[in-house]
Amino acid sequence: MTAQDLLIEVGTEELPPKALPALSQAFADALCKQLQDANIPFAQCTRYASPRRLAVLLTALAESAEDQTQEIWGPPAKVAFDDDGKPTRAATAFADKNGLDVAKLGDCVANDGKQDKLFIKKDVPGAESTAVIGGMITNALDQLPIPKRMRWGASRAEFVRPIHWLTVIYGQQAVDCEVMGFKAGSSTRGHRFHSSGEISISDANDYAGILEEQGKVIADFDRRREMIRQQVSEAGQQLGGVAVIDDDLLDEVTALVEWPVALAGNFEQRFLEVPAEALVSSMKEHQKYFHVVDSNGKLMPHFVTVSNIESREPQKVIDGNERVIRPRLSDAAFFYETDLKTTLADQRAKLKNIVFQEKLGTLFDKTQRIRSISEMLASKIGADADQATRAAELCKSDLVSEMVGEFDDMQGIAGYYYAKHDGEAADVASAMQEHYLPRFAGDELPQSQAGIIVALADRLDTLTGIFGIGQKPTGSKDPFALRRASLAVLRILIEKQLPLDLRELIRFAIAQHPSLSAGDDLEDTVLSYMLDRLRAWYDDRGISAEVFMSVHAKGISAPLDFDRRIDAVQAFTQLPEAAALAAANKRVTNILAKSDSDTSGAVDSKLLQEDAERTLSDALTKQAAQVAPLFKDGDYAAGLKSLAELGAPVDAFFDQVMVNVDDAALRDNRLRLLAALQALFLEVADISQLVPAKG
Repeated sequence: MTAQDLLIEVGTEELPPKALPALSQAFADALCKQLQDANIPFAQCTRYASPRRLAVLLTALAESAEDQTQEIWGPPAKVAFDDDGKPTRAATAFADKNGLDVAKLGDCVANDGKQDKLFIKKDVPGAESTAVIGGMITNALDQLPIPKRMRWGASRAEFVRPIHWLTVIYGQQAVDCEVMGFKAGSSTRGHRFHSSGEISISDANDYAGILEEQGKVIADFDRRREMIRQQVSEAGQQLGGVAVIDDDLLDEVTALVEWPVALAGNFEQRFLEVPAEALVSSMKEHQKYFHVVDSNGKLMPHFVTVSNIESREPQKVIDGNERVIRPRLSDAAFFYETDLKTTLADQRAKLKNIVFQEKLGTLFDKTQRIRSISEMLASKIGADADQATRAAELCKSDLVSEMVGEFDDMQGIAGYYYAKHDGEAADVASAMQEHYLPRFAGDELPQSQAGIIVALADRLDTLTGIFGIGQKPTGSKDPFALRRASLAVLRILIEKQLPLDLRELIRFAIAQHPSLSAGDDLEDTVLSYMLDRLRAWYDDRGISAEVFMSVHAKGISAPLDFDRRIDAVQAFTQLPEAAALAAANKRVTNILAKSDSDTSGAVDSKLLQEDAERTLSDALTKQAAQVAPLFKDGDYAAGLKSLAELGAPVDAFFDQVMVNVDDAALRDNRLRLLAALQALFLEVADISQLVPAKG
């Protein structure tokens, strides 16, 4: 079967830059899947994407789909033939439909596993690739993740941006197809400013090279991205610093230009008196500039911009960018200077005018609740209560500042600078910023005690309040980010080694709300929801579902204690005795569940008749004494390692001793022995859960 390269390019107006990588990937994936489903083989799929085009090059695409043998089942034989064996109307219809000789239908009977039916195998030649590719392109474009489509001109076609041309070339020939009202051709278009007219593509495989040489377009997104990275880095070095290259910004800039040219610019030294984060935010968000820092990480009065043209007068382009950024930075400076005229403490009163949630009051009300929870937390962990409560009172005050009003990503950061300016304690100032940590999975945690306390208090207030008014997250809807808040609380308690009972914290937080409507089970509901977030967290750490459930079954509500038990059980599973002991505990659980006997009493040594049960009883007594201090100190790993020594006596017991004997006293004593075994392990976890469920 012969094969040639296939080029598909959809030319558009400028595509949304933040969506371009996803659109490019989805377009290629959809095309490849359709080709695979149609049994049309190809060697490789290469994606191209720029502001004005989505393209795919499929190398060595077969001229047609592979031939297939189609199995066709007809009516049951008893319906296809009458009592004399002659074909009925059902049989003749089947023959006509499939081009068969009616006289030979008797040879076309097979059993489908239930009954005899008419059956044939038919060779179906594969469809030509060029005949089906137009429909595949249309389907791929229709499947793209576009939240809002648009129409243009008189066309009824809809896409994320107006389409202006369509290029489809198989080998060296344009493919005769139409997509969204556009007839495919063999020409493309180059850079909007550096190229004019159409550019002919003589061979599909020459696409990227011709477009670069004649059209001044680097079509390969990844190559263009690396060119920008290198140019920006070199520009930063020439400025005597290091250009900070944020990957998200790099992707966005790559999606904005087709012929990248990095240029270095400057701004006035006076702007460095403004918090660096505000300047960076302005440069990054509004102008798509890369900022430059010195060897100490301190912001320098320079920036690097990436132009989409190779200007004959680059200084004019630089001057233009410097003129544009100046008023932006002036605004940031004005906001900063204005905010410094009012302390955070004075700003706090304005929070009374901002509703946090209709049923939960204003942001001022929320800071009052955060204050109460913070005071309680400070007392529990032995932190400075004055600093914790002060941080709680001020933690949302910067939300009404001019700076945060303009740059919303400055929340917390602005508060940190303003608190420092106001003369607040260092931990109080740090808490303004730190209480928002962690912001996402894997993010850093707050470092100061005040930051840790307010981070916990803020989230506990939100969780209990939102659950308390009956707005538990459903499906993908989580407007108050309660999943993230839950995991943040759990991570802080575990990673900061805080031995606090989450149930108690939730109970206290609920009490700070004057009136909640969710009912008496609110405490249990919030606790269960939060602890359920741990499942995915442990999964990411390679902890199995069985290990998690063995601890979860204990109903532990102190996350740090929960985590220590998880680590202990995980270590236990690596011991050679673990599997047998888990199975034995599963067996014990089943035996005790079926028994009506009272197993709460002590084992009567006088009723121990068999050597194996006496040995197990002695081993249990010894282990109980050994592990008691370990469990008391929370050293669960050492405790379980010690209990692993019970492996041999437990195996011997089940091999040599019958539990459910007729003698009631003997039976009950042996059940109490098993209950004692189970109770020892349950001090840490229900290790019977380590036995995988059947099925």
